Amino acid sequence: MAGKQAMALHEVRRYLEPGPVVLVSSAWRGERDIMVMGWHTVMEFDPSLIGCVISSANHSFGLIRASGECVINLPTTALTEQVLQIGSTSGSELDKFEEFGLTPEQAERVAAPAIRECHARFECRLHDDSLVDKYNFFIWEVVAARAAAVPRHPETLHYKGDGVFMVSGKIIRRRRPGLK
Repeated sequence: MAGKQAMALHEVRRYLEPGPVVLVSSAWRGERDIMVMGWHTVMEFDPSLIGCVISSANHSFGLIRASGECVINLPTTALTEQVLQIGSTSGSELDKFEEFGLTPEQAERVAAPAIRECHARFECRLHDDSLVDKYNFFIWEVVAARAAAVPRHPETLHYKGDGVFMVSGKIIRRRRPGLK
């Protein structure tokens, strides 16, 4: 393994984080919150299932656990400052929509608000909670989705740990003949 150095096992995620940072909005009994999430995974295509870990120490956990729903919002690099601020504050102490100038928008199929300024939104209902008590792992079914038409491939943030983000790179296409 020439040229490769041993690394701390807790740093593996810096190489394997699968997708863009998202803002998860939730609501329950008149209270709402937004949390930053850097790890989520597509688990199935039809129905569209998304898995994620939400720490029970996070204020959003209680709202999400009680309501069984949330909205996964996709911010672009234009919202970098809000993402940083949301990730370093607690919704138990302030309303993050008001504090960070974000507009709550009525979702179509869930009670949790969407975030108007985000490029896309994925309204989710709890599909499977069998791993929540043991691992805080939620499996969501996307029940409604909307995305801005342009840009087709927005610049998104990808968390690398220790306050370091990578911006999505250039798009390349390599389709095999006969694939659509």
